[in-house]
Amino acid sequence: MTYRSVGQPTPFIDGWDKVTGQVKYITDLTFPGMLYGKVLRSPLPHARILNIDTSAAKKVPGVKAVITAKDTPGIRFGTTHDDWYILAPDKVRFVGEEIAAVAAIDEETALEALDLIKCDFEELPAVFDPEEAMEPGAPKINEADRNIAHHFHVERGDVNRAFGESAVVYENRFETSQVYQAYLEPNAAIAEYDPNHGSFTLWLPIQIPSKCRITYSKALGIPMSHLRVIQAPMGGGFGGKMENNLHLIAAVLAKATGKPVKMVYSREEDFIATNPRVPMKIDIKIGVASDGRILAKEVRIIASNGGRTCYGVPILGTACFRIDTLYRFENVKADGYLVYTNTVPTGCFRGFGNAQMTFALESALDAVAEELRMDPAELRLRNAPEAPYVSVHGWEVNSCGLKECISKVVEASGWREKRAEKRTGYGIGIACCDHVSGYRAFIPWFDGSAALVRITEDAKVKVYSGEVDLGQGLKTVLAQIASEVLSVPLHDVTIEPVDSETTPFNLGAFASRSTMLGGKAVKMAAEDARGKIIAFASEILQRPKDSLDLENGFVVDRSDASFRMPLQELTRKYLCSHGGASIIGEGCFDTETVIPDPVTKYGNPSKAYPFAAQVAEVEVDMDTGQVKVLRVYAAHDLGKCINPLGATGQIEGGVAMGVGWALTENMIVQDGRIINPNFLDYRVPGIKDVPKVESFLVETNEPFGPFGAKGLGEPALNPTVPAILNAIYHATGVRITRLPVDPEEILNGSMKA
Repeated sequence: MTYRSVGQPTPFIDGWDKVTGQVKYITDLTFPGMLYGKVLRSPLPHARILNIDTSAAKKVPGVKAVITAKDTPGIRFGTTHDDWYILAPDKVRFVGEEIAAVAAIDEETALEALDLIKCDFEELPAVFDPEEAMEPGAPKINEADRNIAHHFHVERGDVNRAFGESAVVYENRFETSQVYQAYLEPNAAIAEYDPNHGSFTLWLPIQIPSKCRITYSKALGIPMSHLRVIQAPMGGGFGGKMENNLHLIAAVLAKATGKPVKMVYSREEDFIATNPRVPMKIDIKIGVASDGRILAKEVRIIASNGGRTCYGVPILGTACFRIDTLYRFENVKADGYLVYTNTVPTGCFRGFGNAQMTFALESALDAVAEELRMDPAELRLRNAPEAPYVSVHGWEVNSCGLKECISKVVEASGWREKRAEKRTGYGIGIACCDHVSGYRAFIPWFDGSAALVRITEDAKVKVYSGEVDLGQGLKTVLAQIASEVLSVPLHDVTIEPVDSETTPFNLGAFASRSTMLGGKAVKMAAEDARGKIIAFASEILQRPKDSLDLENGFVVDRSDASFRMPLQELTRKYLCSHGGASIIGEGCFDTETVIPDPVTKYGNPSKAYPFAAQVAEVEVDMDTGQVKVLRVYAAHDLGKCINPLGATGQIEGGVAMGVGWALTENMIVQDGRIINPNFLDYRVPGIKDVPKVESFLVETNEPFGPFGAKGLGEPALNPTVPAILNAIYHATGVRITRLPVDPEEILNGSMKA
């Protein structure tokens, strides 16, 4: 089917405002009487707080408030575990934990006051490695036995029998690194308190403006209705802009001073005070038949949680069993342990646990293919599912283009010819992934999305959705969908700002859900509005509804080519005959998914599942061990592509992040301290490091998605790392099992190979 808006390569509708500096980020906003806040953080990884003396800080001219834990509600809160405090009351558990905060007339004054706060500590034994933290006698960080915050177990089929029947059994340990989201805009907040109503307004660049109100209202001891969140424009997120104590500290300071308070992290603060990717140690065992069929998979994962729990619980679960939808698994077993350590708390990052396991599984499958003397691409094709099918855990897949993705990258890359070549230092590798489009397990009582579409008196379209554009182009996608349904020009569609007072409660940007679920809700709302337009037109024109349609901003009659009524004329007639009311369409998409059973872990948590395959070509300098990624071929099953321009941008960005994770990025931690919290010492790939990316948009029809669309954002990253590492193995014979790649390991390994 041909569409006028959907499927057209469309520049982002807010792109011009961004590149011309017209978008107002938090750092650009100023309010009358606004103060500036700064946070005092723990210099120790584990210590008891004996005393905090703020008297000197309070005397600094221009300081309006100095707060410690006793000035906060003192309520324990969290996302899955109540192990957070707004400010630490009696103990610190990691370097960087929040102890006190200052509000002053400017940042310089606030920083001066911070230096005058005196803290007395009793240093406690600390533990930084999760395996050591699980040992009997290890320092106890929170209340959890053996420091285990969460244990995830799932088992399906008979893995022991299946391993016994396998022609090849491969085992290895794969270790992922702790990496930073590296968005352009650090975390920030502006908070305002209304003493007349006991309510707060927060302006936040946050991925979850609705969902955070659940956590924050509890922490502040107020009803949710007393907390308004306005989502500010965002300079990237990638999982790093979820709940953050910065937002709550700003709120407490605003209440203490009676003034709006702005807080903006420095880049160093952002490194140590947000939640980087969860590092994991993954022991994987794979059993495969002689014909390449995967018979069994068993994993044991130890994940470092840091000093308090962010989203480690669902991230661990994701790593344990989400990838079991990628291939036709029948016998699987997983045990995962989320472990407290005296390090920076870890959390969401694009890929959400699935990226870590994709690295392990796809690396292991390459090793299995070698033992079988089978082409790695052929091994994956033999195990790739076809829709419709139900995975081993009951995940219902209604669209799957994995086989086509593999075939696309194999053909485009010249895979078979290049695998057969014997060029010194040259390698080519492949990897695949699956993911979700939304996920019910985050808030048990809610999944899906809602939207409103209002047609103004001059026939402009305003879309009200609580879904979040963090730079990925969602506003453009939603506008294209509304434009398509209502047959109006794209420039006549406006996506209204996300504001808990005016937009529906939606979960936000994670789990590759925004296009699939948010787009579906907007489509339903636009269809509802369209139906009301046609019904009203039929009523006033005395023409049958079945013959009326919308076309380029006009109401037309398919049975009478001479009739064309401007939509603006009709909307004004509607307003006059309905007491000034506008035509409003409502859309609510309930996915009807389930939370997997807490014991068996069986049940379908997502409405759709995207798939992908990538091939990477590398060149390894055999004298230095340095790796250069030459080219990446990326094929992604995203259902119907709403905006090909934005989709290819997502893929290219995901590949760039994957190159960094594979080769250059690593938060180096020594005695609990991050020693490279800046972009000089933490190396994000530059333009010369990023390869040419050839993207292929594999369009399957997802029956529940808007126009057949499903998610793309996270699968764009997940296969890149194992594809690169498999290419390195092809070039050197060295199997890399720890991220990031160490050139010395390549040199030492290649000498032995």
